[in-house]
Amino acid sequence: MSEHATSTDVLVIGGGMAGLAGALALRENGANVTLVERAPEFGEVGAGLQMAPNASRVLRRWGLLEKALEIGVQPKHLVFRDAVTGEELTRQTLGGEFEERYGAPYVVIHRSDLHRVLLEGCEAAGVKLVNDVMVESVETVNGRGVAHTAAGVDYEADVVIGADGLKSTLRPLVASDEPVPSAYVAYRGTVPITENTPKADLEDVIVYLGPDCHLVQYPLRKGELLNTVAVFKSASFERGEEQYGGVDELEAAYKDCVPGVQEALKNLATGIRWPMYDRDPIENWVAGRMVLMGDAAHPMLQYLAQGACQALEDAAVLQDATNGTVFTQEGVNPDAWDGAIKEFNDIRAGRTARVQRTARVWGESWHVSGLARTLRNLLFKSRKDNDFQYNDWLYGQDGDGVPAVRPASSSLAERISA
Repeated sequence: MSEHATSTDVLVIGGGMAGLAGALALRENGANVTLVERAPEFGEVGAGLQMAPNASRVLRRWGLLEKALEIGVQPKHLVFRDAVTGEELTRQTLGGEFEERYGAPYVVIHRSDLHRVLLEGCEAAGVKLVNDVMVESVETVNGRGVAHTAAGVDYEADVVIGADGLKSTLRPLVASDEPVPSAYVAYRGTVPITENTPKADLEDVIVYLGPDCHLVQYPLRKGELLNTVAVFKSASFERGEEQYGGVDELEAAYKDCVPGVQEALKNLATGIRWPMYDRDPIENWVAGRMVLMGDAAHPMLQYLAQGACQALEDAAVLQDATNGTVFTQEGVNPDAWDGAIKEFNDIRAGRTARVQRTARVWGESWHVSGLARTLRNLLFKSRKDNDFQYNDWLYGQDGDGVPAVRPASSSLAERISA
């Protein structure tokens, strides 16, 4: 053990959405929390993200939902269209009955804005935030987690939360797997909304479904920005190229789409693209006093827009599992951590595995062509607005308002694959 070891109740490794949410949740329970991040400063790259009610409920629990609503947008509808014909296939009204049923609003927000809300929440709560820390390994020594860093300084804690993302350094403690490439890449862009921006779609989340491609658009920052994401099957990514020199692949992928979709490609920042990976679900996230959460535990493809949402759910369930067990009115009971992280793992692993698997199938259903496309469109068009049977398993809540953890009725994506 290093003589320079820093000791704390909880050490969180990773300053992304999952790490900040986990740190805040445990700090709310009364833990002394230290969060270490490898980057020299905190921040989040990317564009917009969709925060469904299962996530906005968690923000409300922590008193942060109003802050998110101040800088986010509550879209009126989620609309699916055929990218080749422009035909509307189905829509979900996101206010009214939807919001009442799920106990919280559907919010679209810039990724960096949500990250900042969580970061400021951690700062206000008293989480100790440390940058420029590269954790190389974690072991359990004498019933405590010990994180060894590249700088030679150790951090000791009753428990270590591994929230270090898709390419987690800590996941090899529980699994010998690798990220799974999807063959699809994303280009993203946010552009100011001007008087020339088509007004018809500025209050909704619009998803255009095309053969081997799709495009998503929605407003951000109180309607000041238009967020655009284009996702398509990439031959160069299938060859193993993370980045690609030109935009010919992008343009070719959408050549059969309606003019509105092709026009929207001009909104994209084409200097960088985002190769899309997930991993196969694993049942065990625990190694001694280290437990994974967020993308380190369950990275998923983005088709259900649940990556950040599931990280927030993780934090809420971890908060509940430790409240009254580890953190009691009499003080901290470190011996209770083993049972608490096992309960957390048991509750979350099945839930997130279902989301991971369903996201894969859902994405496949978006990108079909030929007869499969015809059948997909018929199935989508048969669904009525405010038909909640496909949403309940994902967005539903238990009686006390925490995220759903029990199996529920089949999702539309699972029906398509059946």
